[in-house]
Amino acid sequence: MKLKPSIIFYMFAVIGSLLLAAALYLYQDKQAFFKKAEVVQGTVTELLRSRSDKSIMYRPVVEFETKSGKKAEFTSSVASNPASYNVGEKVEVLYDPVNPAKADINGFSALYLGPLILGIIGTVFILISFISILFRHLKQKKTKYLLDNGKRIVTKFENIQLNSDIKVNNRNPFQICSRWLNPNTNELHIFKSEDIWFDPTEFIKTEEIKVIIDPNDPKKYLMDTSFLPNLSR
Repeated sequence: MKLKPSIIFYMFAVIGSLLLAAALYLYQDKQAFFKKAEVVQGTVTELLRSRSDKSIMYRPVVEFETKSGKKAEFTSSVASNPASYNVGEKVEVLYDPVNPAKADINGFSALYLGPLILGIIGTVFILISFISILFRHLKQKKTKYLLDNGKRIVTKFENIQLNSDIKVNNRNPFQICSRWLNPNTNELHIFKSEDIWFDPTEFIKTEEIKVIIDPNDPKKYLMDTSFLPNLSR
C-alpha cells in the first residue's frame, strides 16, 4: 500500500519529534550521570575492532581503579576511525560510584555525541516535514486563488517532456507544455503542467489546452489537466 505524500510528511514530523525527545532524554541522563560521577584516571588497555560501512572502527577498553580501590573496566560507547586513543594512554574517567561498571571517558564524544546526533537527525526530519507541508499549503492556496480569481485562456499544445529536475525510484515525471501569445503585450508564454507520473500522450485529443492565469501576472498559472484519468494508487 502506497502512502499519500501528506501522510509521509506528517510521519516525518512524528519521527523527528520522537528523535528530539530521545535526544533530550539522553542528554538529561548524561547530565544526571555527570553530576553524581566520580573522576579518576584510567588506562586504555585494548582497542576493540568492529566493521561499519566497510570501515574498521576502534572502541577503547579502559581499566581504572575506583576511589575505594576497586578495579573496574569498561568499553567506551564511542567508536572511531582512526582510533581516538592509543593502548597505554592515560584518560580521565567518569564512573558511577554505586555502579562502577557504568563509566565512560570524560570527553565530548562520549558524553554528548549521542544526543547531538539524535538532535541533528530529528531536526532534519522536522525541517523536511515543515518545509514540505508549507510548500503544499502555499500550492493549495495558489490553486484556490487562481480558481476563484484567475482568467481562463486557451493555449496551444506544444509537447510532452520529462521533468529532469525530479526523479523518484529512478523515474522522471512527465509535463505537458503549451504556448500562448498574449495579445495585449505580444509576449509568448510557455506553460507547463504539474508533474504527471504516467505518459499522457494518448489522452491528448486536441491542440487546445486550457490554462488559468493570474490576470495581473501570467507567470502565475494553473494548467487544467482534468481531461487526464486519475492514476490509481
